[in-house]
Amino acid sequence: MSFTERLAGLMARPGQDNVPRDDVPWHLKYGGRAVGIVGGFFAVLFGLYNCIGILLGDIGCLVGGILQILAGFVVLAIEAPFCFIFIDYVQQVAEKADQRPYWNRAALYCVIAIPPVILCLGLGSLFGCGLIFLTGMIYGMMALGKKGTREDMAAMASPNAMSPVQGVPSTDQHSTLMEDPDSVICGNAGSGGGGGLVR
Repeated sequence: MSFTERLAGLMARPGQDNVPRDDVPWHLKYGGRAVGIVGGFFAVLFGLYNCIGILLGDIGCLVGGILQILAGFVVLAIEAPFCFIFIDYVQQVAEKADQRPYWNRAALYCVIAIPPVILCLGLGSLFGCGLIFLTGMIYGMMALGKKGTREDMAAMASPNAMSPVQGVPSTDQHSTLMEDPDSVICGNAGSGGGGGLVR
């Protein structure tokens, strides 16, 4: 594969999905990718900053910084493979990640963002890994899909809606509620007979 073919393949990738996902809003799709790219960059940057902790003898910050750098590289490799244009297998990994469901990517990002924060709690690890965790949350919202239409939600909330189990009609929600005692007290007070308080 020549350099120009590889470059053309990388530039065509962000706008098209290998698996069609029409139910995902465009602002979540591009927002998740943008937050992932920025988060990966800051995770690498602040991971290097956390590695300076070895000068103070803090081994936890060194290990946390290394894990944060690795997490940043993983996110950048999946979200922005054009940053690694000269590494052949990064494009293949990014294509495989795009073919997976969104919840896989959400779980991966949320899991790899937690250990650096546990090992070295500081602003650098909170900000860098926090952006990766935010990317995972955005992909989790994308995995949930669009919410139902107004008519669908109204139909499910109606008293005679069918329950999802065996098509049995659901019971009325108001049948288990009691009368509001405040309305009874206020009703007696307005009648003028014997005071408004019930003892």
